[in-house]
Amino acid sequence: MDPLSLERQIRQSLADKVSGSLLGIWLLIPEHLRLGTWDLLCQWGQDPTPLALAPRLALHGVHEAALCRPTLRADRSLRHQGFELANGLPFLPSDGSFHDLLQAHTVAQAQQLQVALGQLRRASGHFPGQLLVLDPHRRQSYSQRDMLKRRPSANEPAVKQAQMFFLLDAQSHQPVCLTNFSSARHLTAATTELLQLAQQILPVGGGGPRTLLLADVEHFAVELLDFVHQHTAWDLLVPLRQTRALERHYRALPPVVFTPYWAGFAIAREPFTPRRTQVGEPYTRYIQRSGERPEDYHFKGFGCTRHREEVPTLTQDFPQRWHIEEFYRFDQDLGWKRAGTMNLNIRAGQMSLALVAQAAIHQLRQRLGAPFQQWDSPHLAKDFFGGLEGDLRVDKDTIVVTYYNARQADCWKNQFEHLPQKLVAEGVDPRIPWLYNYKLDFRFK
Repeated sequence: MDPLSLERQIRQSLADKVSGSLLGIWLLIPEHLRLGTWDLLCQWGQDPTPLALAPRLALHGVHEAALCRPTLRADRSLRHQGFELANGLPFLPSDGSFHDLLQAHTVAQAQQLQVALGQLRRASGHFPGQLLVLDPHRRQSYSQRDMLKRRPSANEPAVKQAQMFFLLDAQSHQPVCLTNFSSARHLTAATTELLQLAQQILPVGGGGPRTLLLADVEHFAVELLDFVHQHTAWDLLVPLRQTRALERHYRALPPVVFTPYWAGFAIAREPFTPRRTQVGEPYTRYIQRSGERPEDYHFKGFGCTRHREEVPTLTQDFPQRWHIEEFYRFDQDLGWKRAGTMNLNIRAGQMSLALVAQAAIHQLRQRLGAPFQQWDSPHLAKDFFGGLEGDLRVDKDTIVVTYYNARQADCWKNQFEHLPQKLVAEGVDPRIPWLYNYKLDFRFK
């Protein structure tokens, strides 16, 4: 479709007015303006012109992720409800056109999109970047390709898997970046690439406390410890495997090396040098001892690339590693719950667009307040983005979206009514570039 025909159809659809139950997605548009989504997608689509089609298709992918509907393109019954207009399109793109868009972009371009998004989020205060969590997110793949199989657990048979690796800020519970690989990629190599990506997003140095990376026991690898120590300004804390040799070593330690902090809990610290390490100085090992009597002692070891205060590190910082499981439960339906295609560039593009959707939704949740802040992505998609009845029409240079009988509308009026003036006061241009510089306002009845 040529740009002139595209503009004519969109302006005609706006002039005809629209009524439907998918107009909740328009509440994400102010967050896109604040976040700079259009510039990100133009940079990724390699077409900075206001009439570009590629960033509009990408914006469709972002909103498709927000609705937790990976099959939205094939569901023609969702047309004529305002969803396609929010993307700057008069139609829902076909599977083929969206596939071609993703196929035309590389994994490196998807990673560049994540870096630009992460830098904007860091500048906006979305995550402090002082306590980070590493974790793989593996999903079973039903691809017919011949590929390496892995066991999900020790008592389950090996299956084909798609591997995703996430880096999460444990303090804000927000994702920093992600990578995807085939099942053949080794965990150490995948984590190294993820950390190299994260270093482009998060500040290094600055005189503050050193950033701490928290990982699971499967991340205990000498190559990974050496990489973090030699090539980053961060510290890595990882549990040690429970082996018989280490258990004997822990029990042979004299009681005097353990410092008791409260009843049934003591910590010892010692230097240790893993085999095959390329670092000249030793790492730090913490031994956590639980129990009051020697026959009841239980030991757990942790390795760290540098010495840190053991009590806050083990009792306050490390338990926050579990926030990444909460993140998966809360937001994985945006685009990370299923394995998807094994074309890594297509999948990287899909997951990166879902990361843009998650960033905009996070900003929106902060404005909506309770109880919407506690709603997970499927709940928000069903009862908010896809559950608000309303209509939209054009008044001079402003698109006005009216919601009827919206829940807690009185609270939302302060946030969304007279939106152009509010955006100008925040230093944000209220014109929507993918909607031909129309402004946006909301009404609640």
